[in-house]
Amino acid sequence: MSELYEIKEQEERLILVGVETGPGDDTEDSLEELKELAKTAGAVTLDRVIQNRESVHPGTYIGKGKIEEVKELAESLGATGVICDDELSPAQLKNLEDALQMKVMDRTMLILDIFAQHAVTKEGKIQVELAQLKYRSTRLVGMRNSLSRLGGGIGTRGPGEKKLEVDRRLIRDRISQLNRELTDVKQVRETTRELRSKNPIPVIAIVGYTNAGKSTLLNHLTGAGVLEEDKLFATLDPTTRNIVLPGGEQVLLTDTVGFIRKLPHHLIEAFRSTLEEAKYADMILHVVDSSNPSAYKQMHVVYETLKNLGIKDKTVITLFNKQDLLLTDTIIKDFKADRTLKISAKENKGLEELLNILEELLRERKVLIERVFSYQDAGKIQLIRKYGQLLCEDYREDGIFVKAYVPKDVCGMI
Repeated sequence: MSELYEIKEQEERLILVGVETGPGDDTEDSLEELKELAKTAGAVTLDRVIQNRESVHPGTYIGKGKIEEVKELAESLGATGVICDDELSPAQLKNLEDALQMKVMDRTMLILDIFAQHAVTKEGKIQVELAQLKYRSTRLVGMRNSLSRLGGGIGTRGPGEKKLEVDRRLIRDRISQLNRELTDVKQVRETTRELRSKNPIPVIAIVGYTNAGKSTLLNHLTGAGVLEEDKLFATLDPTTRNIVLPGGEQVLLTDTVGFIRKLPHHLIEAFRSTLEEAKYADMILHVVDSSNPSAYKQMHVVYETLKNLGIKDKTVITLFNKQDLLLTDTIIKDFKADRTLKISAKENKGLEELLNILEELLRERKVLIERVFSYQDAGKIQLIRKYGQLLCEDYREDGIFVKAYVPKDVCGMI
């Protein structure tokens, strides 16, 4: 029988733990990001501990000596728990818990918790709960001690319920139900995409590392009113908005979930339909936080994630954002992009040039027509205004002379 625990929220005071397995491991950077994740989840980081090992300990993540060090540090600082910088196996989670006698979490649990806090739409909530249940189902034994020890906080939040301790059978039933609901939601998304594909308005997907400034860019280009916060994963649910380019052509801009290193595989699976917005786009805007010292590593993570989603052969415009935060004119390049541009979305710098670049690249996909339309066919000029770029419109005795760039698939309609 399931038991419902009443949660009394308390500020979590955490120690971050990472394992450095080689020179290219970047554990220090990864722990800095883990600190930001913890802050986003509402926790305070007290200290960090890194162990150099050839590989993580198969039973306890870190070695026996390091466990003692972490235990003493936790007692002296008054820590309420630890977060490990990798996804722990069920055995590692349980063994480390037993050894430290305190709440143990991993990077995946933390990211899932943040997603649970930020899910707004029905689809977002289903996806998060599905990912959480799949993660928890293999860790029920180890997590039971942890969750009852502190009763709440990171790892216990989820859409629609506080903390319901359920057995595997109930979890399986719930997963099946959520999968059915998600299938229905996906069908709606597929229908929307099909309608969009029949409509020749170009779709541009905004992708990038979490907190690169995607929502700020979307807001400043479209007035979308999407939440802007200096936090990781401030935006979770994708937003699509219409903008009009300087020449009058309409395009659709779609925001996507931010990428991050070590993104839990449960989340990639759950959010695949959302992330695939980029797969069906005509063009990709890759937003990079150029003020971040790890900008190149973050760019690599984005390209790897796109590759894993099967997204390739797309026109990519890389936007080196947050130029307002740079003290010097930093040289940063992206050799995988078709075009690059330095911008500050927050200060509207470079956005006019971006719209011109979009117009130029979209024009390359169009054909130039020069034609006289009879006055009876004047309505077709509206199609050109909507989907193409009208260069000249001259009213003559025999009809309306039009010179315009028109998408190839619209040519047949006029």
